[in-house]
Amino acid sequence: MRTITMTQKKWLLSLHILFSAIMLGTSVTFLILSITVASAADSSLVLACYKAMHVLSKTSVRASIIGTLVTGLMLSVWTHWGLVKYYWIIAKEILSVIAVILGPFGMYIWTLQGISLLTDTGVGAADHGAYVSNMAYLLLGIGLQLLSLIAMFLLSVFKPWGKRKAK
Repeated sequence: MRTITMTQKKWLLSLHILFSAIMLGTSVTFLILSITVASAADSSLVLACYKAMHVLSKTSVRASIIGTLVTGLMLSVWTHWGLVKYYWIIAKEILSVIAVILGPFGMYIWTLQGISLLTDTGVGAADHGAYVSNMAYLLLGIGLQLLSLIAMFLLSVFKPWGKRKAK
């Protein structure tokens, strides 16, 4: 196993925190835009929000998730933390799987579907069952994404449950 110097660790941790902050900020932006979608009556505003979310899902969501995962894995492997030595790291890994499924896949699909449903059905789309279901999935996905990200931040700070027992 390769180890890194304290300075290298600090740079890597700084990158990890930066990518994590971008991911959290993007998720909050998704929440704001999805609340706008759910409450707006103007179809052009709703379409613009969906398009903005779709662009974010193709850019900053993917980049921040890749950056966070890569730097997190590097920190685990190149420091004393390891990939499975501590329960809090295992919990973060499970939450990361949720973030990966919801982020680049879920948000991308739900925003693209929202754009399609809006452009196919037009102004009365808010009454359309598929559109409402898609919007509900998007809101639920954003909520779960935010909860998992907040939980990962808290796990990183408090590091609960301690070290796993050696077998």
